[in-house]
Amino acid sequence: MSPYLVLPFVALAIFFAASGIAGIARGWVLPRNRRHVRNPRLYGWGQLALACALCWQSAFGLLVDDSDVRLFGTLTGALLLVAALMVMLLGQFRRPRA
Repeated sequence: MSPYLVLPFVALAIFFAASGIAGIARGWVLPRNRRHVRNPRLYGWGQLALACALCWQSAFGLLVDDSDVRLFGTLTGALLLVAALMVMLLGQFRRPRA
């Protein structure tokens, strides 16, 4: 993978990590997503996991030369990415009332 592809992914991961930390710590969500998000802390955890998945895939795509390890690493990153998207989706549902 070219460094020209990795740098935008890392910049996007930093943006998602900052937004996820803001969601976890303060319950703040980007203005465009506020209407849809019902549980900002869970949504923030999903964004933080998404940032980790992007960094994971970038690291294995750029730094690893062995094709078997690269395949396993990027597949693991893809599974983490899907799990993060599922957590973000769960953050858009209403909280159960106790």
